Amino acid sequence: MSTKANKAANDERSKALSAALSQIEKQFGKGSVMRYGDNEIQHDIKVVSTGSLGLDIALGVGGLPRGRVIEVYGPESSGKTTLTLQVIAE
Repeated sequence: MSTKANKAANDERSKALSAALSQIEKQFGKGSVMRYGDNEIQHDIKVVSTGSLGLDIALGVGGLPRGRVIEVYGPESSGKTTLTLQVIAE
């Protein structure tokens, strides 16, 4: 019984997620939201390297996309200012 309930809940979540993603894409354009693991990454995006190869790889496009608003947040002394100054230097 609980397996059917879990499947129904997962189906509802999937439908809600798909609806939310389509609404965001409609409002802000394709590529504004990506699902982890999707292979539909635009490869012609102009980027600025962060100076950290690991972070550039994790961002999925090789750095911070040019012309977009980027929010950097984290706890004190985590390197936010150092990261942003490095990007500005690039």
